[in-house]
Amino acid sequence: MSNNAYESGRLNLPFVGHCTFAKSPPCVDWDNIDADVAVLGAPNDMGTQWRSGARFGPRGIREASTLFSFGHAGAYDFEDDVMYLTRDEVRITDVGDADIVHTDMAKSNANIELAVRKILEKGAMPLVLGGDHSIHAPVIKAFEGRGPIHILHVDAHLDFVDERHGVRFGHGNPLRRASEMDHIVGMTQIGIRNVSSSNRDDYMAAREAGSQILSVRDVRRLGTEGVLAKIPQGVAYYITIDIDGFDPSIAPGTGTPSHGGFLYYEVLEIIQALAKRSWGNIVGMDLVEVAPAYDPTGTTSILAAQLLMNSIGFIFHARKARDR
Repeated sequence: MSNNAYESGRLNLPFVGHCTFAKSPPCVDWDNIDADVAVLGAPNDMGTQWRSGARFGPRGIREASTLFSFGHAGAYDFEDDVMYLTRDEVRITDVGDADIVHTDMAKSNANIELAVRKILEKGAMPLVLGGDHSIHAPVIKAFEGRGPIHILHVDAHLDFVDERHGVRFGHGNPLRRASEMDHIVGMTQIGIRNVSSSNRDDYMAAREAGSQILSVRDVRRLGTEGVLAKIPQGVAYYITIDIDGFDPSIAPGTGTPSHGGFLYYEVLEIIQALAKRSWGNIVGMDLVEVAPAYDPTGTTSILAAQLLMNSIGFIFHARKARDR
């Protein structure tokens, strides 16, 4: 078993050096991405309907990620007796941010889509930091021709609005837009609760499009294995996480908090179980709606970074086990 590398090289404490995701090497030339995971910021919050601020989410998550990334040759999990995030299992690069053009949602979305297409062309898994949830629509569009893909959606809100006053690409629309794409074959939407962004017609439309909708209480009643049993097999998976899927007691830094949300391990264990069952066939992730200004403690950004780093570890450990 490999050991943690504390004895050689720089100590490289969290507050030292460049603030890339997990202190991974940067790559600003998107035609020369050479990594297993490419972290992309999509700092667009023009789709918000209430409190803005998620445009600073990528910076907040990157800074928080440095807490978990110094002086290691991997991350040992004593419960699993596994060393995750070793250099032989996964190489991460930070490719910076898609260019956001203020007031121009169409151009900003086109820039996000282009960036994700560049990542996919180089064979890396995109890990996209939002931004509000509107960024999911151009991200998932970039996967055209790479289906069939099933979406696991973690959120307090259904995000299945078709159109309001001509708005089709706000943060209440992205899963509806995804459902219209040929490479998306279904969704499992978990955490949906309380006074939501969608009306009864939207819920009916989601179910007609093949969505399985589970509240937080549904997930707790079913347990991890029960949720997994409702997710179809034999396809690739994409995971989109709105930080407001978590309870605001642990994730207050978001524009639309909703009480009664998930705790950390409830989501992490579902992701780990899906990674194991699919042998790591999770083709991309985004995490959205972190708005650091509403959480001066930084707890929300730390939660986001910790969840993503553990998820990467689970996905690529499963891929390594598949290839042995």
